[in-house]
Amino acid sequence: MTTYDADGITLEKVRDYVWEIPQEGEMNVPARVLASEDLLDEISEDKTLQQLKNATHLPGVRKYAVCMPDGHQGYGFPVGGVAGIDAENGCISPGAVGYDINCGVRMMTTNLTYADVQGREEELVDALFANVPSGLGGGGVYEGSMDDVEAILDRGMEWALEEGFAVPEDLEHCEDEGVRTDSDPSKVSKKAKDRGKNQVGSLGSGNHFLEVQRVTDVYREDVAADFGLEPDQIVVLIHCGSRGLGHQVCTDYLRDIEQAHQGLLSQLPDKELAAAPAGSQLAEDYYGAMCAAINFAWVNRQLIMHRTRQVFEKVFDRSWEEMEMDLLYDVAHNIAKKEVHEVEDGEEREVYVHRKGATRAFPAGRPEVPPAYRDVGQPILIPGSMGAGSYVLRGGEQSLSETFGSTAHGAGRLMSRTQAKQEFWGGDVQDDLREQDHVYVKAQSGATVAEEAPGVYKDVDEVVRVSDALGIGDRVARTFPVCNIKG
Repeated sequence: MTTYDADGITLEKVRDYVWEIPQEGEMNVPARVLASEDLLDEISEDKTLQQLKNATHLPGVRKYAVCMPDGHQGYGFPVGGVAGIDAENGCISPGAVGYDINCGVRMMTTNLTYADVQGREEELVDALFANVPSGLGGGGVYEGSMDDVEAILDRGMEWALEEGFAVPEDLEHCEDEGVRTDSDPSKVSKKAKDRGKNQVGSLGSGNHFLEVQRVTDVYREDVAADFGLEPDQIVVLIHCGSRGLGHQVCTDYLRDIEQAHQGLLSQLPDKELAAAPAGSQLAEDYYGAMCAAINFAWVNRQLIMHRTRQVFEKVFDRSWEEMEMDLLYDVAHNIAKKEVHEVEDGEEREVYVHRKGATRAFPAGRPEVPPAYRDVGQPILIPGSMGAGSYVLRGGEQSLSETFGSTAHGAGRLMSRTQAKQEFWGGDVQDDLREQDHVYVKAQSGATVAEEAPGVYKDVDEVVRVSDALGIGDRVARTFPVCNIKG
């Protein structure tokens, strides 16, 4: 048997790209890492493997805890981690969801080609930067009343449709049609609502971005046709989440759970995994608040898309309808959902599927997949760095059995933001991208560009290759940046 040793943790090779940490001691289930040996070398450089092993101590975790190919160290639970935890006698953990609740990605297609944009990249990136709010703090596309915030938390994209920021097709092409009906705005603190009130329609900072891209490669022509993708086409990728509101929800409930459930906390190897027992008041309250924050994030991305359509109209002097600027799909990361999955011995159970830095990847036929894609599988969007390609995939046939219907969510970081700023200079990164790759980048600060330099991330091509080889997310198309705005 082939083994891999990293800092006292031994992984056994189950088969190609599947490595297992066997169940031992207080572990409730084994842990699995889905990676090539090159990716595993990178994953093992930080605390990812220990965090994954710690996650198997959560009560009610079923089958195994899984780390995706883009995994790296997070708060308590690894980014790229997935766990299905019994919804009846298990628990729900804010740390295993993440601070930026429903940090997700949406892609908008167009009928423009790369030739339509060439020579206008600087004009376009300047217009997007001037019109799409980004960076730390407040300022959004829309600043309404507290009643608006309550409605957004309650109804998600339905609110955007009612207010004229969306068309019905936008909802039809969004995960859960852009509405978590389990949301409970009353469980979101006033402080969280205050933080969100003036951030509706804003990118924020960090790794969030708006990127204009061109389709460079198509791998499955039939699926690409169903997704509306073809070579040389211009598409737009938007990556952001629930901003300060989601962060505050996580902070509030981590504190409350740590105080109320100290008995459970004392049984866990890391207090950052603090969890509320299924059926407890705090579990129900957190789930309602988390679903409300999920709705907020979907509206946030929708308003950015609405503003992007307006910018394209001004730059290209055509209506967005003429340019066929349609939503391909919107996928959520940093989320816990009640879903029914097959666990041990063919038993089906309702579980809280925690996907922290992981993407839902349901195959064809699953009822949650929108009707437009139900025959081919759910679209999956996996961004690369500013100097690398991004990918569109579709839910693979093996995702339900291997990963609770999940795959990777991006390239995955190789180095911390602090280290990145020591290694890279923002201005140099911008110059190199423009001169070598013809990618135009604009950000609030050079430090932001340095933190997100291409060398900071894993090889997204390898991440996607492993996903495709395992059958959890099948490659459909590849894109490459044209211009990018960051916070």
